[in-house]
Amino acid sequence: MSLTTPYYLIDKSKLLINMEKVARLRELSGARALLALKCFATWSVFDFMREYMDGTTSSSLNEVRLGHERFGKETHAYSVAYADYEIDEVVSHADKIIFNSIGQLDRFADRAAGIVRGLRLNPGISSSSFDLADPARPFSRLGEWDVKKVEPVMDRISGFMIHNNCENGDFDLFDRMLGTIEEKFAPLLKRAEWVSLGGGIHFTGENYPLEKFAERLKRFAGEYGVQVYLEPGEASITKSTTLETTVLDLLDNGKHLAVVDSSIEAHMLDLLIYRENAKLSPNTGQHRYMVCGKSCLAGDIFGEFDFEKELKVGDRISIQDAAGYTMVKKNWFNGVKMPAIAIRELDGNIRTVREFSYADYETSLS
Repeated sequence: MSLTTPYYLIDKSKLLINMEKVARLRELSGARALLALKCFATWSVFDFMREYMDGTTSSSLNEVRLGHERFGKETHAYSVAYADYEIDEVVSHADKIIFNSIGQLDRFADRAAGIVRGLRLNPGISSSSFDLADPARPFSRLGEWDVKKVEPVMDRISGFMIHNNCENGDFDLFDRMLGTIEEKFAPLLKRAEWVSLGGGIHFTGENYPLEKFAERLKRFAGEYGVQVYLEPGEASITKSTTLETTVLDLLDNGKHLAVVDSSIEAHMLDLLIYRENAKLSPNTGQHRYMVCGKSCLAGDIFGEFDFEKELKVGDRISIQDAAGYTMVKKNWFNGVKMPAIAIRELDGNIRTVREFSYADYETSLS
């Protein structure tokens, strides 16, 4: 295949590794797994993922519609706040709707009477090391925390969503936090029919104790008589995708610099937001380069990496682990070319599923 860089390349054989772990967890624990569309919503692989997952969960009207129309199966709707003009359409696409606050429940419960209704709880603890992404940060707007305020509305809901994990690959930490949740919310959990424990649990990672995790989920479900849901985003697609780039220029400004035809601000925004480096593999060799994006942002830098050979203009660089929070956040900053999206099938063949043009750039504006 001859596809001009930059492009995201989704490898189904690597995606399958995650999907089989998701399916194994479902089998062992009885929990249901919903793809978190806020992390990954590239619907061209939904037909593949659908065989291993139970449905989708969303954070907006557009996401719940996409999940309903493109993925199917069970569709959960959640939003920090629904607007009056969108609530009816949200309900039309959802099997369950989860309100972020009692205020939103009061406002829209009647209009959502035809589907299952739930409420987000905030336990006041999380695994996040980034204040920006911490749902339990001081003065958080994400969910209700007062049991006494929630008890009077139990007649209008049947379950809860609790999302307090963030890139948590530590089972013991998950276990401790779930214990705290049980202590804090036991009176509510005992009256619930279902509980979603959200996403951010890195259970598809290497050496994660999947069996212990499954046993803990099964024990939680049995203790309270609830159907447990998980909302894996990164866990579903980790290490499945690369961002393929080409070296456009080489400079030496005290360090060896390589400028590629991509941009972290436009194509891997979370690297910029969380001040993280991209991942390259192998990252070994005698030749060290700072790999830089082509936007005008001075800090548009993928990171510093080691290479076996000196780089040349025209060389390809594959940025690893480029599926989560990338394609859903890509943007037209500087008008930099939007990466195409391609899929490597299980037989090794690569097909392009989306390319972007000037017309897409123009129509994204006004």
